Amino acid sequence: MISIPNILTLSRIFFSFLLMFVIVNGELILPEGVHHTWLNYLACLIFIVASITDFFDGFIARARGITTTFGEIFDPLADKMLMLSAFVGLLVLGDASAWAIFLILSREFFITGLRVVAASEGRSVAASKLGKWKTGIQITAVAFLLMNWFPGEILLWIATVITIYSGYEYVKAYYKK
Repeated sequence: MISIPNILTLSRIFFSFLLMFVIVNGELILPEGVHHTWLNYLACLIFIVASITDFFDGFIARARGITTTFGEIFDPLADKMLMLSAFVGLLVLGDASAWAIFLILSREFFITGLRVVAASEGRSVAASKLGKWKTGIQITAVAFLLMNWFPGEILLWIATVITIYSGYEYVKAYYKK
């Protein structure tokens, strides 16, 4: 159970809560006289560090041949918690399209359900290359939106289209098997 990949997964769950706190209640920790845009920098830094743990937990687990049931279940859960905290935080701030976020999160929940059904049938639906690209574009879009940089909203919609299409690919792969 205790391994570097699992510790990184747990840290991503912690970062999800920290990110949500900084986005929604960051003023509580902001020193007097410091401009509120520093909260954007802090939120983006937390999000990027947490996103990097996603890469490294998988990389280390594959490189060392460390696979655990905990990791198989909680790694994707931690990923979704991180994206959920970022998306909900961006919605609270009014910095992202509610429709784009609804479509992305709906796809994520649907595919998670599909994976559970596949697992109950003794099958697995492996992550596709497009699924990896989807994650990268979502991370980039969130980072740009957290920083209020152009073209954050455009990147979010690109991520939305790729997210929906990759979901279609998962469904297609499930029914082919």
